[in-house]
Amino acid sequence: MRVKPIAGAAVFLFAATLTPAEVADASANGFTVKISLNVQASPNDVYGKLVRNVGDWWDSSHTFSGNSHNLTIDEKPGGCFCEKLPDGGGVRHMEVAYFSAGKQLVLLGGLGPLQSLAVTGSMTIKFSPSDSGTKLEMVYTVVGYLPGGMNTLAAPVDSVLTGLLTRLKKFTEHGDPVR
Repeated sequence: MRVKPIAGAAVFLFAATLTPAEVADASANGFTVKISLNVQASPNDVYGKLVRNVGDWWDSSHTFSGNSHNLTIDEKPGGCFCEKLPDGGGVRHMEVAYFSAGKQLVLLGGLGPLQSLAVTGSMTIKFSPSDSGTKLEMVYTVVGYLPGGMNTLAAPVDSVLTGLLTRLKKFTEHGDPVR
């Protein structure tokens, strides 16, 4: 498994277009992170890149296979945000609970290292028209048990998700997730 520890993730922030990420709430039983940024593209374009091109913008260091192009999101209720593994195996990262193309996506589950913990999560991603294109808002709420308290994971998860959404923004605007 090549997933890097979530606590070691780098934060990629652009002050002009990224509202500071926010750990909205954190306790021993869970946490909520909120991220909001503006993307210079239409809501349908941003949604399409997020769902249909996930392997092009996702950071390969946050995969089990070491290759983000092994990721897919099956765009239907009950659909799988999945990853193929080189040995023929696979990983179900999250499940699609709701989608409305260009408007909203709701995913259920624990990402990365959260999978091996006694947790569940709900991630809601909204795509709203704005003067600069699209206001992209993500809220990820995770609840469960961790001996040291779930609140210890809030900041690292926030950091990783902020970095990933920043890569989506760059990919959508420039065709390159690191540019």
